[in-house]
Amino acid sequence: MLSLLRRKMLYKGTLMEISSSNLLPLLLGSVGLIILFRLLQSMKDRAIVQDAVVVITGASSGLGKECARVFHAAGARLVLCGRNKQKLEELVKELTGMVNNKSKTHTPHIVTFDLADLDAVRSSAHEILNYFGQVDILINNGGISYRGNILDTAINVDKDVMNTNYFGPIALTKAILPSMVQRRSGHVAVISSVQGKIAIPFRSAYAASKHATQAFFDCLRAEVEQYGVKVTIISPGYIRTNLSLNAVTGNGSKYGVMDKNTAEGYEPRVVAEAVLTTVCRRKKDVLLAGFLPTVAVYLRTLIPSLFFLIMTARAKKERKMKDN
Repeated sequence: MLSLLRRKMLYKGTLMEISSSNLLPLLLGSVGLIILFRLLQSMKDRAIVQDAVVVITGASSGLGKECARVFHAAGARLVLCGRNKQKLEELVKELTGMVNNKSKTHTPHIVTFDLADLDAVRSSAHEILNYFGQVDILINNGGISYRGNILDTAINVDKDVMNTNYFGPIALTKAILPSMVQRRSGHVAVISSVQGKIAIPFRSAYAASKHATQAFFDCLRAEVEQYGVKVTIISPGYIRTNLSLNAVTGNGSKYGVMDKNTAEGYEPRVVAEAVLTTVCRRKKDVLLAGFLPTVAVYLRTLIPSLFFLIMTARAKKERKMKDN
């Protein structure tokens, strides 16, 4: 009996020695495979963007500017769009001065227009197509935010926000889309917002424009899939940009305040890298948000009554803070 027990203990000890001796190489091998996979995936991603004509709206600042840096580094032939020609020229100077040993880079092209001016949007689209002959990736990023009470907001403010955030991007998309359909190739990406999925108090005009954006591009995805055109909607949470500073209020003036949530939001570079990865992997709908906003999105769908109670409480809290 003792001999049998001793043999079992010896057998277990041998197995433990074998396991421990093999564990380290196994772990190192697994880590190596993961690194290799990510390296190959990164190379594949860059191959998709290399030499592709990529149009980015709202490229003069914030997330658009970071997307320009990321896509330029990946070798894209960039078309930088925005209202401020001087800022776009400064960005081109910065990008052309960057040293890149990983990819062949191209000097970006500039096209200036206001997304709220639909005639300018359409003519700019024709200018881009005439210059490059095609657009491989369109990134609808430009937009404006809003802070205000619905009761105190002029209808013109709602129209202005909708023109910039919704009608401008769809006008640009519609102007470029036929060429993509004809080539049976192309990718339309939209930077929406968590507020395109849920609505929070005192953001009505902004949330409405993003909800409309979500709906339009969901429809577009289904309609153009047969032509080989891809559509991606990216919905970030708060990003550390000047979006809230430049937001409009109910009377059309600038909000001029950096919200606490915005100040504590994602670094634009992190979101830009995620945009590149999302576009390269042709994902259809991506939510880039923290735990609480993600829970709120699911709550709105699964338990709407609870979501409404939470939003009502939030409205009361914000109104009390403003009154004080």
